[in-house]
Amino acid sequence: MLHIKPLADRVVIKPEAAEEKTVAGIIIPDSAKEKPLRGEILAAGEGTKDEAMILKVGDKVLYGKYAGTELELDGEKYLIMRQSDVLAVIL
Repeated sequence: MLHIKPLADRVVIKPEAAEEKTVAGIIIPDSAKEKPLRGEILAAGEGTKDEAMILKVGDKVLYGKYAGTELELDGEKYLIMRQSDVLAVIL
């Protein structure tokens, strides 16, 4: 269970795992892996008086490469970002 409640127009996203790639038998270290750009909404705020929250828990989304703030909780990595930093919902 996630013990984070985002405020206002923020969402908590669980990024998809980075793909393991090998080049000619060489394993690429974690530090060189591409940051995933997809994830799932785990929690969403209520929105603001000017902007309603349109994202909901369970939505699969795309976000910018440098969007959000990384957070580690109980050994899991999450991102917290504004709704406006989410680029698209995957249908």
